[in-house]
Amino acid sequence: MLRKENRIRLKKEFDQVFKRGLSFYNKNLGVKVLKTELKVSRLGIIISNKVSKRAVERNRIKRIIRDFFKKEIEGLKIGKDVVIIVFPNEANKSKAEIEKDLKIALDKIKK
Repeated sequence: MLRKENRIRLKKEFDQVFKRGLSFYNKNLGVKVLKTELKVSRLGIIISNKVSKRAVERNRIKRIIRDFFKKEIEGLKIGKDVVIIVFPNEANKSKAEIEKDLKIALDKIKK
């Protein structure tokens, strides 16, 4: 579980990232990034029923993303809000494949 200060939870915070953030998309994931004045980086995850009808599958993907973000948070510059949008292609992938896609996305963010 991510600490409370590392999570984007409110709709207005998500909306702000979508309005003013930079976008990076590939066929499996979308990433929106917004530089903020906060002293921590935060993560939000969007995963719809189109990815999987089963909540168990969607929660598995969210756990993998949160775990990866926890490991990589030190590498991110301080004060970034990151929203990860999961597309249906990601549903049947293994943990290693999902982490590979996330690594590619985070490398784009770090630039």
